Amino acid sequence: MRPVDTIVIHCSATPAGRDVGAEDIRRWHRAQGWRDIGYHWVVRLDGTVEPGRDESQPGAHVAGHNERSIGVCYAGGVSADGHTPADTRTEAQKASLRALVARLRSRYPAARVVGHRDLDPSKACPSFDAKKEYG
Repeated sequence: MRPVDTIVIHCSATPAGRDVGAEDIRRWHRAQGWRDIGYHWVVRLDGTVEPGRDESQPGAHVAGHNERSIGVCYAGGVSADGHTPADTRTEAQKASLRALVARLRSRYPAARVVGHRDLDPSKACPSFDAKKEYG
């Protein structure tokens, strides 16, 4: 198992109510020339947790932090206008994210939980304070 010291929460930057899954994001990332989806886990609107990149492999989700992190992405993160950052998580997503983060923390007990914006202040992602919510 590779060393993991950070769990990074992301959003897909899609409008509220638009459901996307791991295969959608995988297509987007491959279209950009990536070898695979950048995230390890994706949480859909209904709370379904889908696997992305295998956890044994470094992700491609936050520059300078991929080697030692796990990337988790929820569908949403912007308001219906498609531009304004917003916490669009459904109750099902919130519950699934809490459970997923708990499972990941049990596998990687030394890992801190942060939002993408905590590692790259130029980003609004995940459109809520992940450190406060999961810390």
